[in-house]
Amino acid sequence: MRTILIPTDFSKNALHAVQYAIALFKCERTRFYFLHAYADEVYGPFRSTAEIDAQVEKEKIKKETQQKLDALIQEITKVPPNPKHSYESISAFDSLTDAVNDFVNELNIDMVIMGTKGQTNDKNIIFGSYTVQIFKYVQCPVLAVPQEAVFKQPKKILFPTHYMLPYKRRELKLLNSLSGEYKSEIHCLYISDFEILSSRQIDNKRFLSESLPDSYLFFERTAVKNKAQAIQEYIASKHIDFLVMVNSRHSFLEDMLYRSTIDEIGLTIKTPFLVMQNLPR
Repeated sequence: MRTILIPTDFSKNALHAVQYAIALFKCERTRFYFLHAYADEVYGPFRSTAEIDAQVEKEKIKKETQQKLDALIQEITKVPPNPKHSYESISAFDSLTDAVNDFVNELNIDMVIMGTKGQTNDKNIIFGSYTVQIFKYVQCPVLAVPQEAVFKQPKKILFPTHYMLPYKRRELKLLNSLSGEYKSEIHCLYISDFEILSSRQIDNKRFLSESLPDSYLFFERTAVKNKAQAIQEYIASKHIDFLVMVNSRHSFLEDMLYRSTIDEIGLTIKTPFLVMQNLPR
């Protein structure tokens, strides 16, 4: 059974991510966990007040959180429910990143799915601060769903790679399962001026091929230029439905996560964006 963790702040963006997740795994036996972490809501406005006031506020917010989580599940199941799906709610008195990390490990989560932004929905940034923190520090694949992304089968998946990373079997297995379910093409885009690969790159490319046996693989290369522009042009020209990148030290993704404005990055994400982790788990 697939296990999916969906952090929510009960915004429209978060609900959109829930609906996308349910559609994406409609044919798989899946258990969805809806998580709301509320420590910031307690301590934010009450840092300078008495401890008793904070405790009262904590109990109040805990109760409100559970009511909202229950209402979310009722909203989802009021239409004929998918018999392959089950839903559970989790409220946590913790920071969002710590809560997600804890439950990823405790529940052996396969993927975290969330909106790219929360309640603030600032149009001048690509990813909200919470999404960036989850990308950086949660040791689990994270799928960010933009509000503009209308669900359609991910028939074409873009995977920019320099073939320098020792990919993780578990995460490639997840990608292979997803692409196999939808009979997807995976376009491995190598951004380089050089066609010849090193021995290390050849080994990693071979491992990538062997780990994605149910996918239709295409290996492409484009000359070095602004990486964001190269990715965006490829998405537009090939009508890409899904973008996959690996989070690692000194990667383009790492650089992107530290520059959150559209002007700095030059990359507007309108396709669902899966981040796989090259981190120990």
